[in-house]
Amino acid sequence: MADRPGHILIVDDNKVNRLLQSRSVELLGHQASVAENGRIAMQMLAAGDYDLMLLDIEMPEMDGFEVLEAIKADPSLRDVPVIVTSSVEGIDNVVRCIELGADDYLQKPVNKTLLRARLSSSLDKKHLRDEQKRLLERFATTEVAQDLAESGFSIGGRRVRASVLFCDLRGFTAMSETNDPENTIEVLNTYYTLMFEAVNSNGGVINQMIGDGLMALFGAPQELENTAECAFAAALEMASMMDLLNQDRVANEEAPLGVGIGIATGDVVAGYTGTQDRATYTCVGSTVNLAARLESHTKVVGCGVLTDAATHAGLSDGTELTRVPGVNIRGFDAPLDIYSL
Repeated sequence: MADRPGHILIVDDNKVNRLLQSRSVELLGHQASVAENGRIAMQMLAAGDYDLMLLDIEMPEMDGFEVLEAIKADPSLRDVPVIVTSSVEGIDNVVRCIELGADDYLQKPVNKTLLRARLSSSLDKKHLRDEQKRLLERFATTEVAQDLAESGFSIGGRRVRASVLFCDLRGFTAMSETNDPENTIEVLNTYYTLMFEAVNSNGGVINQMIGDGLMALFGAPQELENTAECAFAAALEMASMMDLLNQDRVANEEAPLGVGIGIATGDVVAGYTGTQDRATYTCVGSTVNLAARLESHTKVVGCGVLTDAATHAGLSDGTELTRVPGVNIRGFDAPLDIYSL
């Protein structure tokens, strides 16, 4: 029996081969599904969840080589192990299969003992890759994980136009001094849950979490049509969620909490910084600095959201913000026009 059962897709145009391979796979403790050609196999891969594929080469409509090419070109299928089972002879065919991404090549008729060993080895590797993906998605955003899968990892950055949002939780420091640690962490986790949802649902990426503050990026690593609109929509959703949270807090005789949000739009340099051993996806530039300064300035002017002129220019005409002209922002030589909500 299999140590770790898997769902195996068997692709072969010969009905007898499909039946015999299915029986061998099931006797080893795995679940078997079958496809009679490559076209059907690709449809099944798109619709289902498979741990490994046993693939014939010579088939009508879409042969094994074409299937391997299609899998290699699809990031969502790249990690599905493929063992070619074929009667096609010649080292050139074996080399071509391996170059196209096949994990192994078994000559027909397939030896059952060899099949068991290759299935076990390939499924162990698949399980390890799945665990690595789960860890990556836990400690990196979905967008960063996707960027790594598609582009690979390299230290460096690229210049993009983006909107940067900084958000800070008001009243948290005073609350943490009087509450027990467990309650403090619970409040912080609730806050992050709400803020993550607001950012992610509007196309943004949480870039940093610093204490009770966070930084979000809109427009990298994945492009957005209007980063200013997305960032501002996230800010509105953040404020709305905090209002709902405070209704519960007041009902439970707890002090309400507020947020201060600063948004700036412009060119940033985004990419992976650090070393080959430890790195993070981040962005730098004056736009980032301005967004951080605007978030801090919300305490001075007593409002929830401040944006720069570039963000305001990107918003729809129906968005009503108050212009605050000639504001001196620390780190910027000339006074700036900013907009408050």
